[in-house]
Amino acid sequence: MKKTFIGIIALSIGVLYSCGDANNKDKEMTSENKIDVPEISLEDFFKNPEMSSFQISPDGKYYSYRAPWESRMNIYVKEVDSDSAVRITEQTDRDISGYFWANSERLVYLKDDDGDENFYLVAVNADGSNLSPLTREEGVRTQIIDDLEEDPENMIIGLNKRNPQVFDPYRININTGAMEMLAENPGNITGWMTDHNGKLRVATTSDGVNTSLLYRDTEDAAFEPVLTTNFKETMSPQFFTFDNKRLFASSNMGRDKMAIVEFDPQTGKEEKVLFENEKYDVTGLSFSERDKKLIAASYTGEKEEYHFFDEEYADIYAKFQSRFPDLEVFITSNNKAEDKFIIRTYGDKSLGAYYLFNRNSGEITDIGDPSPWIQEEYMASMTPISYKSRDGLTINGYLTLPAGETMETAKNLPVVINPHGGPWARDNWGFNPEVQFMANRGYAVLQMNFRGSTGYGREFWEASFREWGKKMQDDITDGVNWLIESGIADKDRIAIYGGSYGGYATLAGLAFTPDLYACGIDYVGVSNLFTFMGTIPPYWEPFKKMMYEMVGDPESKEDSLMLRDASPVFHADKITAPLLVAQGAQDPRVNVDESDQMVEAMRNRGVEVEYLVKDNEGHGFRNEENRFEFYRTMEEFLEKHLKPVSVKADA
Repeated sequence: MKKTFIGIIALSIGVLYSCGDANNKDKEMTSENKIDVPEISLEDFFKNPEMSSFQISPDGKYYSYRAPWESRMNIYVKEVDSDSAVRITEQTDRDISGYFWANSERLVYLKDDDGDENFYLVAVNADGSNLSPLTREEGVRTQIIDDLEEDPENMIIGLNKRNPQVFDPYRININTGAMEMLAENPGNITGWMTDHNGKLRVATTSDGVNTSLLYRDTEDAAFEPVLTTNFKETMSPQFFTFDNKRLFASSNMGRDKMAIVEFDPQTGKEEKVLFENEKYDVTGLSFSERDKKLIAASYTGEKEEYHFFDEEYADIYAKFQSRFPDLEVFITSNNKAEDKFIIRTYGDKSLGAYYLFNRNSGEITDIGDPSPWIQEEYMASMTPISYKSRDGLTINGYLTLPAGETMETAKNLPVVINPHGGPWARDNWGFNPEVQFMANRGYAVLQMNFRGSTGYGREFWEASFREWGKKMQDDITDGVNWLIESGIADKDRIAIYGGSYGGYATLAGLAFTPDLYACGIDYVGVSNLFTFMGTIPPYWEPFKKMMYEMVGDPESKEDSLMLRDASPVFHADKITAPLLVAQGAQDPRVNVDESDQMVEAMRNRGVEVEYLVKDNEGHGFRNEENRFEFYRTMEEFLEKHLKPVSVKADA
């Protein structure tokens, strides 16, 4: 959010919730190796967290968090040494998903209506007074460019009000909503960045295929191009050096893996490499605003990894790790003086907890548990795995077996194959309520980072281009066969389930390998590549040429044949397995027509298909009651078509 570029297209959906009461169904134990695991209620996995998203105020006097009120996540504020908190918002239609302190007295958050992703900015005082929607206009989307830490009255945002395809930067007063346009987007700028003084000095442009970095010394000067690359090559600025003259960036220029570099915008060249890893892209970089120094670079391997530039922070992190062994630990917020921090722990068997860390005293105080009802002893371990694709690529992923099972003992289990969304994203190690829910119901769950998944370098990413439904799908199929050959999977009890691109992969799996799966669940997935690319949001328009190169050009005769061949809706006659489809009617990324036409094609053939549509949802179900309905429907669907041998017992 702060001093970073606005992100590019992401056709993905995340798991946004955690974990009710127990149903206590008695089930027979099937192996001496299995532990007595109660059937945990669906609501425990998917209800709103008890508290989450803790942040500390700039002056360090308060911390805030999100917690449920009227079944929606709202913002609460609490004095650091107080026993009581004050709820400062009262949203009842949709959760507040993200927020931050604009200054020590006022907070801001982005909100949309019914999942349409036309986010608008809302500001509210720390005592709940003066709640003001600041940018709400029909069809207009708000982005955060810089919170202007040194300017308590203003921040810089991007709005596509003048042209729905591009965003102009505005300085906005967070009390009055008064705005001043800082620059007019000529139509090709896709990102803006400020220096440490809040001055708008960097922009990126795109013609859909080529990306240019623009730079200016002062806000009075004109932007000038300093570097142009094909979209396959990335030089992504993170923030300015502390003298505001150069840029710290992540770059894969001249290399396969992204590295952290120092870049000179005057010469358009990398000056030095600060850190790189031979196996993974390095894209994270943190710094101390107070001390004007770099803290650490970060990257995702099997788990999150850090390379520290600063010994003091390395020692602090080492203390965190000794206090919380086997957990991942993140610093999520700090006050302006940088002597108070919110830290968050995270594991594969729980959503961890939040703590207040006093840098001066070294004291770590427990301040919140997102899901105290989750008992880790009944959760399943997420194990990093890898296997070879048919053309020799190493595919990494995660296998979660029902609690009590091991790689040695697991035999002939019902399995859910769970490809991620994106597709240019990846699965990570950590608590995933969907995966834990399915494991608790007796299913093994395989998640794989098929070719194109991010974090594994440019070559692995480019291997996915124009391979929807082909080699990308083969990577998924090869994972299924790996499980069957290992004896873990019962070949007659395998389901495939995914959201967004994962929904597409579900439909492709059922259509192109119909004998592999007993059933499938498509959650806001693409079915027709022609209609999908014809209905993408207007602010994705600058990236259409890139999409055509990565997926295929529907206006090209040759490509149109390829896209038709890869679109599951045109192969519905090959699908024989039962299908469950879930869709948000307001989805701006994957239009409801994607699901409508697939369901119609299936029903016209008399193939069993269940269809769940929610009028007040977009790209994924955010409202708690809708999540409950979806996962209850999923549970019944899987139980009907996979009939797992259960590991459940009395609670």
